[in-house]
Amino acid sequence: MQLNKITSEPVHSSSAIIRAARVIVTSPGRNFVTLKIETDQGVYGIGDATLNGRELSVVSYLEDHVIPNLIGKDAQRIEDIWQFLYRGAYWRRGPVTMSAIAAVDTALWDIKAKLAGMPLYQLLGGRSRDGVLVYGHANGSDIEHTVDEVGRYMSLGYKAIRAQSGIPGVKGAYGVGRGDMYYEPADGTLPTETLWNTSSYLNFAPKLFEKLRDVHGFDIELLHDVHHRLTPIEAGRLGKDLEPYRLFWMEDATPAENQEAFKLIRQHTTTPLAVGEIFNTIWDCKDLIQNQLIDYIRTTVVHAGGITHLRRIADLASMYQVRTGSHGATDLSPVCMGAALHFDTWVPNFGIQEYMRHTPETDAVFPHDYRFDDGYLKVGDTPGHGVDIDEALAAKYPYQPMQLPVARLQDGTMWNW
Repeated sequence: MQLNKITSEPVHSSSAIIRAARVIVTSPGRNFVTLKIETDQGVYGIGDATLNGRELSVVSYLEDHVIPNLIGKDAQRIEDIWQFLYRGAYWRRGPVTMSAIAAVDTALWDIKAKLAGMPLYQLLGGRSRDGVLVYGHANGSDIEHTVDEVGRYMSLGYKAIRAQSGIPGVKGAYGVGRGDMYYEPADGTLPTETLWNTSSYLNFAPKLFEKLRDVHGFDIELLHDVHHRLTPIEAGRLGKDLEPYRLFWMEDATPAENQEAFKLIRQHTTTPLAVGEIFNTIWDCKDLIQNQLIDYIRTTVVHAGGITHLRRIADLASMYQVRTGSHGATDLSPVCMGAALHFDTWVPNFGIQEYMRHTPETDAVFPHDYRFDDGYLKVGDTPGHGVDIDEALAAKYPYQPMQLPVARLQDGTMWNW
């Protein structure tokens, strides 16, 4: 923001021309891609462009195709730039395109809020709540370990907890982390192969939640991620079996390319359904929302085209009493988390926010003003989205090629990881 040389008061310009933009890749424990946009007003904004396991694809898209089109544009024309990048590319949608658009969009909202001298949630329309309810990840090697981990998260103040457990006879069950707090599934330059057994899982999962309720009662909200492993009828069976344990939601029960698949699940269970972390546009979830086949839409800032597009998804969802539950694992940088929390603070039909803690190294690279307080994340009043990047420190963590695991059935058939 410029200052009047006589009064030292802010000078509000009707435009802020983009004079430079660059991509910063850093790996403080895992890979992150950040876009930094600078304006002739001396104000910059940053946006997250991380696509787990395919990070450099987004880097190329930004550097080779997007950034040359940004130079000279007015950073305050957020909607017009969004439409330019979406409609103007002709090849629409997809995770690479929409993650790149999201990075630009987030950075532009950051700039606009800084120019206005207010935190981003104020620019979106102000608070709808004082704090953002979040859930943490309790992962155990077996039932007893998971029970202990849920208890540990309760002692940390969490009011909602996702519970995942190792499954007897299943190698590399999803969600079982290698550390206590910082779960990162991408673990090799080539994908790790895991094995999956649906029957073992369907027999095991109800036992896990029966034990969790016996030990911890019903005052804590419990969530569970199926991670696209089941067919629709199998998901219907699991949802029905889990009904006595009153889950907050059952997540990603089946792949959702065929949105009508959720009709079959809905016919067989009243367990709330959540989906959408790999969705990229409103078209990926339109039928699910309009037909009220889900209860929570999990699209996120970085993979669904930024705040501009996420607002449209949330507005559609609100018409059908579907609430938001944005993805928030460690494959989103603190930049995305900060933007998401400002969105969550504003959005009227908020449900819950996933919160997987970053490592201390990541937090140092991305200083931020949001904080955890008794089960809620709360944003500060720093102008913008409240997250910055220490470029000198980021440079000390070079890119590390990493890919996500894959899964096969025991007979060798490729399955959904």
